[in-house]
Amino acid sequence: MNNLLPNFPPGKAAIFNGAGQPFEFISRQVPFIKAGEILIRNLYTTLCGSDIHTYCGRRTEPAQVVLGHEIVGDILWIGPAHSGKDLRGETIQIGDRVTWSIFAVPENIAAPREDMPQKSEHLFKYGHALAQGDDVFNGGLADYCVLLANTAFIKIPTSIPVKVAATISCAHSTVMGALRVSGDLTGKKVLIYGAGLLGLSCVAMCKEAGATRIGLIDTDTSRLVWGEKFGASQVYAFPEDGTPFPWQDADVVFDMTGSPQAMKAGIDSLAIGGIAVWIGAVFPDKPVQVDAQKIVRKVLQVRGLHNYNYQDFLKATIFIENNYLKYPFEALIEKEYPLDEITDAFAFASSSKPVRVGIKISG
Repeated sequence: MNNLLPNFPPGKAAIFNGAGQPFEFISRQVPFIKAGEILIRNLYTTLCGSDIHTYCGRRTEPAQVVLGHEIVGDILWIGPAHSGKDLRGETIQIGDRVTWSIFAVPENIAAPREDMPQKSEHLFKYGHALAQGDDVFNGGLADYCVLLANTAFIKIPTSIPVKVAATISCAHSTVMGALRVSGDLTGKKVLIYGAGLLGLSCVAMCKEAGATRIGLIDTDTSRLVWGEKFGASQVYAFPEDGTPFPWQDADVVFDMTGSPQAMKAGIDSLAIGGIAVWIGAVFPDKPVQVDAQKIVRKVLQVRGLHNYNYQDFLKATIFIENNYLKYPFEALIEKEYPLDEITDAFAFASSSKPVRVGIKISG
């Protein structure tokens, strides 16, 4: 392959300048693509809950960051010395549609455990890095993204709507990791706290995994209308303080909310030998008031997961490929904005709390 980079037009990027502040737009030339890197034309980015928390100040990120890590795009250029293969081992070429892991482990860095590459030292995270110098195209809210060497990415069919494909790399992969942590769900009774994209994805995955009863719980009853469409057996509005739970105990409880009250309720809703899986607590909050005697006497387990590993990413991609027509994932992107209106998009997402807001970058 000729390693001379074509003369791509300058690209635009939306810079986060602090909680609640308008975004700043900058234009930059495409940087030199180093050995092992890949240049992507971003097509679509969805605003993850953590992006909203950052914008609202509940989660701390430095200013001068290109947010967005749920991204799908097309390959524009493949750097020299790249293997030319994706995570599945499939050959890639310019024009292929791909999505990629939210993190990249630097070369020659060993993961603390083989199943936890996302906890490696010096981890690079797309949508979380400073935009400085010519290193601007490192998030979803920009025309381009440069995939660093050693980034896990997967070629996907163009038949998958970009609105759905973008959410694979965070929401669906994280949920797939939660199912891995929970163990075999065949014949199990499950409760899921939180009816956002994570919770609804979890409902569908639990259904496909053979769970026999799936309850979905949220304080927002408008979101619960999605439950049956994704395979929930029952939906429940979270009860007022002191009101008995209207649901039966479960073998596995998933918390997607990060709410201490919901996590405590989840522990209280477990049957003997049950497992609680927590993935929603990704920003500081009050401690969870857990009755230790209940944990011991009911032989309960609490398992946490932050992000996901490569197998979770691969299995989530396969899940979406097999099920994007079966479940209405595309409809969960409740409103769409062009990149130029990103400040309005964040304002809407933080005030109206839709399941997801989509940002159309190009195409």
